[in-house]
Amino acid sequence: MTENKARKKNAAAASADTDTAPMPVGRRSDRLRLRAAWMYHVEEMTQSAIADALGIGRVTVVRLLSDARNLHEVRITLSRAVSELTSLEMALERAFGIGEVIVAPVSSKDADPTRTIAAATGQFISDFLQPGMKIGVGWGKTLLQSLAFISDRQIPDISVVSLLGGIVKAKQYNPTEFAWQFSRLLQSECFLLPAPALVDSVETKHALIERCGLSEIFEVGRSLDAVLLSVGGMNPDATAYRFGYFSEQDRLELIKEGAVGDLLYFFYGLDGRLVDHPVNERVMAIPIESLAGAPNRILTSGGPSKIDAIIGAIRMVKPTVFITDEVTAASVLSAVGVPPSQLP
Repeated sequence: MTENKARKKNAAAASADTDTAPMPVGRRSDRLRLRAAWMYHVEEMTQSAIADALGIGRVTVVRLLSDARNLHEVRITLSRAVSELTSLEMALERAFGIGEVIVAPVSSKDADPTRTIAAATGQFISDFLQPGMKIGVGWGKTLLQSLAFISDRQIPDISVVSLLGGIVKAKQYNPTEFAWQFSRLLQSECFLLPAPALVDSVETKHALIERCGLSEIFEVGRSLDAVLLSVGGMNPDATAYRFGYFSEQDRLELIKEGAVGDLLYFFYGLDGRLVDHPVNERVMAIPIESLAGAPNRILTSGGPSKIDAIIGAIRMVKPTVFITDEVTAASVLSAVGVPPSQLP
């Protein structure tokens, strides 16, 4: 009996400590509330897991989630609060001359940021699209996951244009489906590029464009209102190497030529220039100059293996909007010589 009473007393004391733990105040309270809401509604973490990640009690997590709802910060998506994230956004805008940067929070430095970035991308796109727009889209895991966060609504006279050809054999998921599924969400027309993403020669590429009716797609690609793009890194498990178009020898040759990443299978260096490699001549995709000419250029990517790829892509297409996560944002700034002490 004595042991049972002691156990109950300790449990009650622990519960009381959790229930009465002081809530953070001011800026820290705002940031904790933002992180807790994001982890719960976007990353789908349990309240216990959030408590462990943030180093707070579970009851405090419940209070933070309740406050977020009461403050109307949680809808289908999450409002971004003024926090340390804003400093990263402003620093990236200044470092690269980008009109708008959106930095999404992650639960830890080691967390996969793909879903978080996808959620922020879906929210942005839902608010951005206007009637009459022609938007060109790439493909990849981040964009495919963003579909779950894009508002399902009809927008008059929207046109969706696939910027890259397709793949022959899909494994686990087919990233080329993004354009079609995106257009279905918007109930819009969709221009597909019905050709392999990579052909065997420059002659084949020209023949497909000039003789097989693909010139119309390339013409539409020159008059886009917006492009939505993500980048791939040079690591062996990057999307570009999963579908059999490139061998390990190709990857090593591209790296030797200075490639740090790919955008629509166009491989480029840290300076934002296409590398001198035959593969760039055989890609069935809307040319980089057409993408760079679109008035609105949205780049969305993140992850530790893509830091150089992101820097090179920013220099190449000069995005008007860049969407990433907080860990990637800090790493990109560090890579271009902006230390934490110089953040706004």
